Amino acid sequence: MLNDKRKTELDELLKTINLRIDDYSLLDIALTHSSYGFENKIVEAEDNERLEFLGDAVLKLLASKYLYERFPEYPEGELTKIRAILISDNTLAHIAAKINLDKYLKIGYHEARLGGRTRLSTLACTFEALLGAFYLDGKIDNLYDFLIELLKDEVTKIDQSASKYNYKAMLQEYAQANGMPVPDYIVAKEEGPAHNKNFIIEVWVNGDKLGYGEGKSKKEAHQNAARMAAVALGLLEGHEK
Repeated sequence: MLNDKRKTELDELLKTINLRIDDYSLLDIALTHSSYGFENKIVEAEDNERLEFLGDAVLKLLASKYLYERFPEYPEGELTKIRAILISDNTLAHIAAKINLDKYLKIGYHEARLGGRTRLSTLACTFEALLGAFYLDGKIDNLYDFLIELLKDEVTKIDQSASKYNYKAMLQEYAQANGMPVPDYIVAKEEGPAHNKNFIIEVWVNGDKLGYGEGKSKKEAHQNAARMAAVALGLLEGHEK
């Protein structure tokens, strides 16, 4: 049961984002970080991780619908590249910050002291959990309008950016958004005469080898390796060209 202070806070958020919800407990859970219950020793405390799981799927569906309708001339591969950047932690955290989501987050004191309230991954996960809560509350139509209003300018910037064609940049953005070291590219093999070299390059992300690529130049091999890693991380569909 929510106390009056918390309900007032949630009403303030709903007014800010121009949405309504019938089940306030869903919204409260969506805004509860796992550290809150742990640090406060609340037995069987609910946090937003399950709602985040659901919201991730809702986000992909609604974002895909929007991109499909907005760019009728784009093939699947182009839409996939835009979506991969659009739903990255970096973009979602930026959107979450725009609506001051961190202000309403219930988080453990020590986690907050460590910067958890403004951590990119925390903001992105909370935003996804928020989508999951509204979906379960039966507000998917209103949710679509709300989401697209937030995403449309981001989509424009992504579409106009060369980064959607650059798998290496996409992979680096993913690593930075998730607090990982920059990807490491290692020349595994170099074959052929000087005028007709062929390079095989491995890419390692956070200590794991996630792909390799071949090319007539190191630049080409880097891109092919980064593409394989992006597929392995779920940033691209496996059959994307």
